[in-house]
Amino acid sequence: MITLSLKDLAVRRGDRTLFEGLGLDVGPGEAVALTGANGAGKSSLLRVVAGLLAPVAGAVRFEEGGQALEPAEARARHLHLLGHQDGFRSGRTAADELAFQVGWCGGTAEAMEAAVRRLALGALMPLEVRRLSAGQRRRLALARLLAVPRPVWLLDEPLSPLDSHWRAEVGQILQAHLESGGMVLAAVHDPLPIPARTCPVGEAA
Repeated sequence: MITLSLKDLAVRRGDRTLFEGLGLDVGPGEAVALTGANGAGKSSLLRVVAGLLAPVAGAVRFEEGGQALEPAEARARHLHLLGHQDGFRSGRTAADELAFQVGWCGGTAEAMEAAVRRLALGALMPLEVRRLSAGQRRRLALARLLAVPRPVWLLDEPLSPLDSHWRAEVGQILQAHLESGGMVLAAVHDPLPIPARTCPVGEAA
């Protein structure tokens, strides 16, 4: 089982410190909601954990069975990031884009098909990504997480483009992920539909 520890993290944007001295430990089966105003650094914190942004101080540590993992390996094998930008090419079909992402992450066609069924994406697969609504694109992005199981989910406003039905459905998906020993670290404005600790981040912009 993977654990995640953040120790005394500090992040700057330009000449402004977004946050400093941030510490957090997350274990299997736990969800943490990152809260704070726009510009407080919630998305930046997710990018630090994912290795896409370097902190000015502090450290991110992954452990498995009490042993430290090399961060690059841990991120490559055990982590999914779902950001504001889904990375899809708008001119390609949903099927092609999802197949590329799932294949890149080491998933199988069978697992992808199961994720498509779970998120009711079948009718959307032949469509170009640019024809999908924001909620449909979010469901397409979530399909990668289901098709390629990894324990650490970093989610940036995962529910914001979804209607009430799909918010409830994604809540069930998140709960199942926790029950399987996974963890969720999510930047949010609205409460997550699962039990979650709260970690305030930064200050208002």
